Amino acid sequence: MTDISIARSVKLQAITQIAEQLGLTPDDLNLYGKYKAKLPLSLIDDEKVAQSNLILVSAISPTPAGEGKTTTSIGLTQAMNRIGAKTTVVLREPSLGPVFGMKGGATGGGYSQVLPMEDINLHFTGDFAAIEKSHNLLSALIDNNLQSKTHSINIDPRTVSWKRVMDMNDRSLRNVVVGLGGTSFGIPRETGFDITAASEIMAILCLTTSLSDLKKRLGNIFIGFTFDKKPVYARDLKAQGAMAALLKDAIQPNLVQTIEGTPAIIHGGPFANIAQGTNSVLATKMGMSLSEYVVTEAGFGFDLGAEKFFDIKCQSAGLSPKAIVLVATIRALKYHGGVALKDLGPENAKAVEQGLSNLEKHLENTAQFNLPVVVAINRFTSDSEAEIEVIRERCQALGHPVFLNEAWAKGGAGAEELAQGVVDTIAKFEGKFTPMYDWDLPVKEKIEIVATKIYGAKAIDYTAQAKRDLRKIERLGLGKLPICIAKTQKSLSDNPKLLGRPKDFIVTVREIEIAAGAGFLIPITGNILRMPGLPAVPSAEAIDIDDDGNISGLF
Repeated sequence: MTDISIARSVKLQAITQIAEQLGLTPDDLNLYGKYKAKLPLSLIDDEKVAQSNLILVSAISPTPAGEGKTTTSIGLTQAMNRIGAKTTVVLREPSLGPVFGMKGGATGGGYSQVLPMEDINLHFTGDFAAIEKSHNLLSALIDNNLQSKTHSINIDPRTVSWKRVMDMNDRSLRNVVVGLGGTSFGIPRETGFDITAASEIMAILCLTTSLSDLKKRLGNIFIGFTFDKKPVYARDLKAQGAMAALLKDAIQPNLVQTIEGTPAIIHGGPFANIAQGTNSVLATKMGMSLSEYVVTEAGFGFDLGAEKFFDIKCQSAGLSPKAIVLVATIRALKYHGGVALKDLGPENAKAVEQGLSNLEKHLENTAQFNLPVVVAINRFTSDSEAEIEVIRERCQALGHPVFLNEAWAKGGAGAEELAQGVVDTIAKFEGKFTPMYDWDLPVKEKIEIVATKIYGAKAIDYTAQAKRDLRKIERLGLGKLPICIAKTQKSLSDNPKLLGRPKDFIVTVREIEIAAGAGFLIPITGNILRMPGLPAVPSAEAIDIDDDGNISGLF
């Protein structure tokens, strides 16, 4: 059965019944039909947050073979509830770009899914649309001010860094010229589009703690400079109030359910290779206010999503996680061991062993944060016992517990041993989460710490543009912001072709973008595209809807 056919075979519970498991009544919810609801921010209780146990699911470096963080997160949550540990899974919302592009949906798979999967993978509750509109309102206000003769604040259009966004993969919009057509059509200038998941508004929404904090962060968005070299922020255009008004519903986390009827909160969707890659602070705190345990995930591999989760999100929100679940698959390890994608099926224990260097490096990285780690082998039907034993032996030799996860095929029942292992690990943990760096350190030192200790780089090189950006950051007084390095997800290095565990490489910082509203700096390495393109055969070609409204082709 396909994921969508499995999802359709389940009789959904009313969202009010799901809310009852969290101790909520219908009056506590803002209903979006029968199976979706918004959760008001008043439900967040910081005392309960401090008593809850936060678990991060991360993974080895991603490969085309897939790793299954979302499937593991959902399956682990279902399993923990089965063994009596009250748990909520908190995830990001899917972007339409990957849904219609190559990756597909992001609601898990098999018998480890969040539902209703068609709604979640498509427009859901409209959060992405609201983020897009809020972002593009600022774009319109900028261009309007450039055009104005009576209301201008003297913005130099050559310095404007703010682009427009849309939630679709469309490479033709990466670079555009606006304002053509004559004097009444605006000031001609070069700009472009990013995908909505890369919007600073998305990053802001996922780090904000309240509506007032949201408005403050929106006002702090850096736009560019005036002709007399003064910095311009969104607050100078009086944009923050209207932008926040567009986000009044989007700021509330969304409640849905897993395939086994356990609560799931889904909110926000920044990518991890170009943003912080984790769901919102508000969603995480909401889950922790309502559950004894919260399982959440961070995008791509541990070097990207997890590092940013800990050093940006947890430091910003004062969160202290209790455990890490690191996901690996036999197929992905064989790929890191040099096996071609088309040859991953047959047993090859030697290739698994060769690919273990990638897993080992990510396990080493977990130690940087002083947290215990459990390894989850996300099992595929093609995996052999000999291949599994290779991973089990190495992890045990390194002192890390390892468990099979068969939630894709068996739902929560296939992850009960993993769930018990996680609960036992948390019960024994007496330490405290430690971030990798102090935000007050110089920008170059923060970059060096992450690049050398997490990626394994030998050195960091800065282009002339990056050096100019560093001077600008210091001039603006933004040097004490954390860093959110934009890097390929395919490798620990900034070169996507270097698989396994690269060594003695140099990371090159091309430029450093300022996300003052979100509250971080973005050093950009390698060729990172903030507006992806569609593949030769996009997933959209397989998606259809029949006369009864049944959607097919989502996976």
